[in-house]
Amino acid sequence: MNNAWSKDDFMKQIIARNPGEPEFHQAVNEVASCIIPFIREHPKYREACILERMCEPDRTISFKVVWEGDNGAVNINRGYRVQFNNAIGPYKGGLRFHPTVNPGILKFLGFEQTFKNSLTTLPMGAAKGGSDFDPKGKSEREIMRFCQAFMIELSHYIGHFTDIPAGDIGVGAREISYMFGEYKRISHQFTGVLTGKSLEYGGSLIRKEATGYGCVYFMEEMLNEQGESVRGKTCAISGSGNVALYCAEKINHLGGKVITLSDSDGFIHDPDGIDEDKLGTIIELKTRRRGRLAEYAENSGCNYFPESKPWGIECDLAFPCATENEISKSDAALLAGGGCLALAEGANMPTTAEALEVLRNSNILIAPGKAANAGGVAVSGLEMSQNSMRMAWSTTELESKLQSIMKDIHRQCLAHGRTNGYIDYVRGANIAGFIKVADAMLAYGII
Repeated sequence: MNNAWSKDDFMKQIIARNPGEPEFHQAVNEVASCIIPFIREHPKYREACILERMCEPDRTISFKVVWEGDNGAVNINRGYRVQFNNAIGPYKGGLRFHPTVNPGILKFLGFEQTFKNSLTTLPMGAAKGGSDFDPKGKSEREIMRFCQAFMIELSHYIGHFTDIPAGDIGVGAREISYMFGEYKRISHQFTGVLTGKSLEYGGSLIRKEATGYGCVYFMEEMLNEQGESVRGKTCAISGSGNVALYCAEKINHLGGKVITLSDSDGFIHDPDGIDEDKLGTIIELKTRRRGRLAEYAENSGCNYFPESKPWGIECDLAFPCATENEISKSDAALLAGGGCLALAEGANMPTTAEALEVLRNSNILIAPGKAANAGGVAVSGLEMSQNSMRMAWSTTELESKLQSIMKDIHRQCLAHGRTNGYIDYVRGANIAGFIKVADAMLAYGII
């Protein structure tokens, strides 16, 4: 791929080498749009084929997971680990259990993780993994047996100096606990091989809140740069998992007003605001009872819109925290028409390329996921540090460290994102994330 230095030619080769992986193509295209012009100005990266090498995972591991259901039936799932890049530290990235998991999805996530982990300034490489196993509808013991079977296979490829997985969609503290217990049993070691652990055995405070909190901290930095703040702003959020719920919590802490949350069935709209008490009820519903927002709407009397997304509701700030490509071109037009000032991606790549263009043309500030949702992996990195030191920081200390990391990520984005009176945070995040990894790769020589 040495001569692929028009973006279009570069992407043709990426697509040819990685057929049938549209999410990966989309992620690479966004990065290449920013990085190829930068590399033309810095030929040392071109001469060493750094971008081409960064687009190729170090290895993609696939394995069979066999487990027994409560009814005695034998079940077979596929497990994966895509170890993308370890130039700046051991592989680090989540495990996702969902029927949509496939190598292309994990390559997109691992590629994004490379830049995200670099931006945190912590020494972490990038990986992603998971399985097409669906925890929904499974009993507690079925989930336990699957997690144990999954870890028996995954354990061959991970370690606290090699690859440290965490949770993601479908993998919370329960699943991490089952996997950690199995790893401890078969390795005869008590090491920080996973993050997102429970506090009782080496987990970190504010881990479940970190991605949502960090997203709001980044938004606050963007607004402060414009002489504004979250206080008094009307905020639309999609999703109702940890990212969305704790994004809402931190917006409330900073004086903003949250008016929407969503799940896969639809969204709620509360014009009066989802305050601390209302949010507490929703957290109880979603995290402990695993209920649906339709039930909350029925009991609370707020507006509920089935099979819809919240982007047609007028708002000052938007926080897509659900899943990839949830904001289409038409959704972006609704946000622009509704007076949206800024958008921060709590999910990974929730905004399509066409939607990003609409937002840019409307001068809406965009915080890309690799910057705005880096708080989760940042606190995972801090959990690794606590495990290594055999100590635990307080909530106050961790929040201070998280806020400092998000400020530093914002500073890096500013350094490379100012262009013609508009701050292009997407460009800034991509270039800043690239430089650290690329310089490490150059230092190692041709390997």
